Amino acid sequence: MRASGTFKVAGFTPAPVPGPTVETAVPVGVATMDKQYEGDVAGHSATLFTAAYDQATGTGTYVAMESFEGALHGQSGSFNFAHSATTSGGGREKEFFVIVPASGTAALAGITGTGGITVDADGTHRIWFDYELGR
Repeated sequence: MRASGTFKVAGFTPAPVPGPTVETAVPVGVATMDKQYEGDVAGHSATLFTAAYDQATGTGTYVAMESFEGALHGQSGSFNFAHSATTSGGGREKEFFVIVPASGTAALAGITGTGGITVDADGTHRIWFDYELGR
């Protein structure tokens, strides 16, 4: 089953990079994010976000772990999902997106699957989950 929606970043808080740092040509940053979702995907998430990104060229890679609470097609609960992508000044490439097995609760218990994120030219962020509910 596919659930899709849009999301907005409601909060972005940079955090110190833990541990010793290693100098590279593209610095690593860490942040927490809060997101709000609308559509077949309705709810909110808390995100741990790590990126190595060059603001000047728009080149970099991010890795994120999200804890989502809300509903997919009206089925309420929570679950974790992870995603990553690379940019090279333009669109997204080398994407990875997975729902964490055994992380679902309530009506979303047993959820498995994948998904994706796109960003429209006007900045609208879209998300979808291709998922199954196992009990």
